[in-house]
Amino acid sequence: MWATVAGRKSTKSAVKPTEAAEVKAIEPKTEEIKTEEKVAEPKAADEKKESVKKTAATTAKTAKKAAVRTTAKKAEVKGSLHVQCEDRNYTEADLMKIAADVWKYDLKHKASELTSIDLYVKLEESKVYYVMNGEAGSFGI
Repeated sequence: MWATVAGRKSTKSAVKPTEAAEVKAIEPKTEEIKTEEKVAEPKAADEKKESVKKTAATTAKTAKKAAVRTTAKKAEVKGSLHVQCEDRNYTEADLMKIAADVWKYDLKHKASELTSIDLYVKLEESKVYYVMNGEAGSFGI
C-alpha cells in the first residue's frame, strides 16, 4: 500500500512541473499578441494621416472654387440708363417711378399689387409703352 501511495505522490509532483511549463508556454503567446497590436497601431495612424491629407486637399479645392466665384461677382459692371428727350433727361429710376404712379393713380390699383414692369421708350413719339402685370398702355414723357 505504501508503494502505491508513494507512486501517487511522485505522480502528483511530476504533474505540477508540467503545469508550470504549460503556463510559461502560454505567457509568451500573449506577449506575441501584444507586439502584433503595437504593429497594428502605426497602420491606423498612417490611415488617419492619409485621411487628413485627403481632407486638406478637398478643402483647398473648395477654397479655390470659392475664390473664383467671388472674383466673378466683383467683375460685374454697374451702370445707369439715361434717356434724353428734347431738353429733358430721365433715368431708369425716374421712368419706373412714373410707371408706378400710373399704376396707382391712373389705373386705380394698389401699389402692393404691382409685381412686374416692362418699359419700352420710343423717343420719336416722346412716349413710354409699358406692360405692368400683363396690362399694356403708354404714357408721355
